Amino acid sequence: MRIHKECFHCGKKLEGRTDKKFCDSHCKSAFQYKKEKQNPHRFYNKVDNQLKLNRKILKEYNKGGKVTIRSSVILELGFNPNFFTHYWKNQKGDVYLFVYEYGFLKTNENGKEKYVLVTWQDYMAK
Repeated sequence: MRIHKECFHCGKKLEGRTDKKFCDSHCKSAFQYKKEKQNPHRFYNKVDNQLKLNRKILKEYNKGGKVTIRSSVILELGFNPNFFTHYWKNQKGDVYLFVYEYGFLKTNENGKEKYVLVTWQDYMAK
C-alpha cells in the first residue's frame, strides 16, 4: 500500500516512496531556499535583510532626489546606518554612504542629528 502525502513546498499530493517529501527537485530547492531565507540567525540573511530594509526606508523618504530628515524618523523604522553597499566622497570631503542607489550623510543642525538623503547620480561614478 502506498501512502499519499503532500509536497512540503507546493502541497501537491505525493505518490511513491513512503519517505518522499517533495514532488520534484524544484520544490525541494524552493523549500530549502525559503526556509534558509527566514532564518534570521544566518549572517548573510541578517545583512541582506538589513540592506533591503535600509534601501526601502531611504527610497520612501527621498522622493525629491535630495532631502534632509531627522535621524530619529528613519532610525525608529529600523534603519541601521552601519549597513551600506558603497560610499562617495564629494569635493568638500563629505562622505555619503549608499545603499545601492540611495545615499545618506549624517549631519548635525542646531544640535539635532539629521540625515541628508540623496540619489546616486552619474557624475558620482567619476
